[in-house]
Amino acid sequence: MTPALLIDSADNLAVALRQLEENETVSIGGHEVKLSEPIPPKQKFTLHDFAVGERATLYGVTVGVATEFIARGGLIHTGNLKHDADGFTGEQTKVADWTAPDVSQWSARTFDGYYRADGSVGTANQWLVIPMVFCENRNVNAIRAAFERALGYEKTTHYQKLAAELAARHRAGASPEELAALTCEELESMPGDRLFPNVDGIKFLTHSMGCGGTRDDAAALCGLLAGYITHPNVAGATVLSLGCENAQLDLLTDAIQARSPQFDKPLLTFRQQSYPDEKTLLETAIKQTFAGLVQANRAERQPAPLDKLCIGVECGGSDGFSGISANPTLGVLSDQLVALGGRVILSEFPELCGVEQELVNRCVTPEVADRFVQLTRAYAERARAVGSDFSQNPSPGNIRDGLITDAIKSAGAAKKGGSSPVVAALDYPEIATDPGLSLLCTPGGDVESTTAMAGAHANVILFTTGLGTPTGNPVCPVVKISTNTELAERLSDLIDFDTGAIIRGEASLEQLSDALLDLIVEVASGRVQTKAQILGQDDFQPWKRGVSL
Repeated sequence: MTPALLIDSADNLAVALRQLEENETVSIGGHEVKLSEPIPPKQKFTLHDFAVGERATLYGVTVGVATEFIARGGLIHTGNLKHDADGFTGEQTKVADWTAPDVSQWSARTFDGYYRADGSVGTANQWLVIPMVFCENRNVNAIRAAFERALGYEKTTHYQKLAAELAARHRAGASPEELAALTCEELESMPGDRLFPNVDGIKFLTHSMGCGGTRDDAAALCGLLAGYITHPNVAGATVLSLGCENAQLDLLTDAIQARSPQFDKPLLTFRQQSYPDEKTLLETAIKQTFAGLVQANRAERQPAPLDKLCIGVECGGSDGFSGISANPTLGVLSDQLVALGGRVILSEFPELCGVEQELVNRCVTPEVADRFVQLTRAYAERARAVGSDFSQNPSPGNIRDGLITDAIKSAGAAKKGGSSPVVAALDYPEIATDPGLSLLCTPGGDVESTTAMAGAHANVILFTTGLGTPTGNPVCPVVKISTNTELAERLSDLIDFDTGAIIRGEASLEQLSDALLDLIVEVASGRVQTKAQILGQDDFQPWKRGVSL
């Protein structure tokens, strides 16, 4: 196994791939570096002495500036390096060349999906139950309680059985040791007792918005919900309104019409203030929703070409290996899908800090570049207005595992988007319609970002992680991809695919990308469930348009 990696020949930092000891000599990229201290795996060390104020480079870009002298072979950390990044302009400084990869082996490949009237194809067939305002969350949960167990969608039955067994044994006089020895049975990945086998799930999108904020908040929420309702993975929706909230039903229907002028899915709406009592509201909603599920169950999967895939790429719980294993693997796959005519969405604008000029140069028109720059600068200005900035994006876990600055984190995060041209710069909560790579303005927070990408019509999300996360989405399967094998083995109930072979030098990016695309076809066809789907991890967090990094 190679001890360390020089990512770009212009870099003056290198990455430790294993534990490196003090006084160990590392040969890397023409450099012979004697380490001045131990370097843990994932961490970065200097290739020469750094003076105060010297710029550190990684991935070929600036990732920070030294705040004190750092000896050759020294570990970088928050005490000796602070965030700094290359600037950018709204002008394309050079035209980025792109040669599409050879995808002939995939050109005839299909997945089994659900065709919709607008020509889109879903990788799932879900029914949504949505509140327009937080006041309706309890009623949404009442519908959940009515349907999930009765229709075979409940994901917590094994825990309920464990609790019931504990209670029964306790009543029978079991000792604390006997109770502690009881175990929980495994959760079935695909329960066989669903009443509606062609309806993959009933999803309940509770949230804390809809009233009390600004009118822009209400409009953004309605746009996001419209993105979900018009999503190709959605068969129909039940929508509960109180009646007096800012997020009015007519705002929702206008947003649906804007996204899907020929919208023809069942849309069941209920205003609680128009009913004599809650019982009547819920009885009516439950009966009409049941009838909608009967209709949705008539849909059947049919073969669809891979250009019907829209992949959202995400990273969270990132580590020092993210930018050299999992994220570049997604980059290769992104380029493959673009070459096939599909769509890719790259989000998390605070995690593109320092690579903006490269993305500007990849934009297909000056108008696309200008919109990306405007969205980025407006976002950064909102952060500065409240005394924050993008440099505060890395979490304690990121920093502990080698992502010392936002520029380091961003340079690796951007690798998920590959190298293809940027066809669109989208604001939240717009949808991705053009084949190719789109940039979507979202926070770097995992769930806000995945929520937005699903709302933009990603029908599969690829989520890389070095530390581990359970994140899922209500309508879109989320494939969790580990940066290192230790994580994949330790949290096997969360991870779907491992790219640790890259770190060990046992596989190429192209080999893993092909294997991952094979898995995506199986997930998109409903033949394989992701770990998040098995666990029932349906994270939904609308972005309240303010500062969230």
